[in-house]
Amino acid sequence: MTSGNGGPGSREGGLGAPTRHPVDWKNPQFRDEGSLYKELERVFDICHGCRRCFNLCNSFPTLFDAIDASPSGELDGVPKRAYWDVVDHCYLCDMCYMTKCPYVPPHEWNVDFPHLMLRAKAVKFERGETSLRDKVLSATDLVGSIAGIPLVSSIVNAANRSSMGRKLLEATLGVHRNAPVPEYRSDTFHRREARRAKPPLTAVPTAETRGQVAIFATCYCNRNEPDIDADLAAVLEHNGIAVATTQAEKCCGMPKLELGDIEAVERLKDANVPELVRLIDAGYDIVAAIPSCVLMFKQELPLLFPDDALVGKVRDHIFDPFEYLMLRHKAGLLRTDFARELGKVAYHVPCHLRVQNLGLKTRDTLKLIPGTTLEVIERCSGHNGTYAVKKEFHETSMKIGRPVMERVEKAEAAWYSSDCPMAGHQIENGIATHKPPPHQLSLLRLAYGI
Repeated sequence: MTSGNGGPGSREGGLGAPTRHPVDWKNPQFRDEGSLYKELERVFDICHGCRRCFNLCNSFPTLFDAIDASPSGELDGVPKRAYWDVVDHCYLCDMCYMTKCPYVPPHEWNVDFPHLMLRAKAVKFERGETSLRDKVLSATDLVGSIAGIPLVSSIVNAANRSSMGRKLLEATLGVHRNAPVPEYRSDTFHRREARRAKPPLTAVPTAETRGQVAIFATCYCNRNEPDIDADLAAVLEHNGIAVATTQAEKCCGMPKLELGDIEAVERLKDANVPELVRLIDAGYDIVAAIPSCVLMFKQELPLLFPDDALVGKVRDHIFDPFEYLMLRHKAGLLRTDFARELGKVAYHVPCHLRVQNLGLKTRDTLKLIPGTTLEVIERCSGHNGTYAVKKEFHETSMKIGRPVMERVEKAEAAWYSSDCPMAGHQIENGIATHKPPPHQLSLLRLAYGI
């Protein structure tokens, strides 16, 4: 269920942007199955008549194939159990809402396919039909804290690198043996920052930035690829921006949102938001290197908790790294004395960055580097949270990402990269060389020579 008033403009009329209504998830009707099925039927019938999203995720082909195979050739011939196949293939990327659907609000049909899928996932979770595997994969803080113990991390990483270990993981937890899984690091970003001596810097604010940043490390960068956050800190400090970190941090909540466990999202919000507000009140902007985490604070939490003023405060002070750097460049404060050219870069723009409507700030930043050209790829990699690692969805995820992988190979670039490191490794998994992708922040640091 949604609430709120539509705003001006509609893509069908060529005007303005879609309007997102808050998610009325505390209304008892939100989890009422009769009400849910009625709304699923209404929206699925609209999608059937349009079919504009046929080439996005696999939810839409699953729906359309079920309709076409039904005796009537219409939605009324599709059994209700098939609806849940459509739900399971949705990973809340938001691309249908933000780029394809002509019937989103303020259109009178008020179609919000991703948040309808969220509602269905919440019903499924409440019914106790969510698998143990899915609960474990979404428990990033718990899994990371255990797997990040020094001896344990060595064992886990060795097992994940062995064919026998991957077969066992597939058999016991349903994680596909060929899916990319991250390494776990005991020397986390937070631990590194606690040891590191930071240079004394004086904040230089602009109209849109404060000139000092608190890094929201994210559970992935903190425990799996801490070098990304380290590169972010180095780039910021090279540009005269003082860096701090959170004292207490939990997962942003996106994995739990994908699961439909909105109560867990609320608990994570209650842990993270006061700490981020403390830093904001101390004069810091917030920056996070993972697009999904930024999207969570910028869009999903404000839609789930529209009356929470602290959530709104975080929304207004959190930035994508390259969004922040380009705001500094706009004010004449970004250093452009690069020490090294990058050559050609095949740059993948992940879905959760595209739907933020920031423009291509990563591209714009890297274009400032002399001798650097970019092949921009705006298409889904197929990774999509935990979707690509699940045994039943991995092959589909590789099919979704195949056009991206082919373009990376065809580009024959010196580097390929994605703002989402997990999407980058999904691409790595599907190209012949299996050459690992550096993050764009790492490329920028390389260009600076720092």
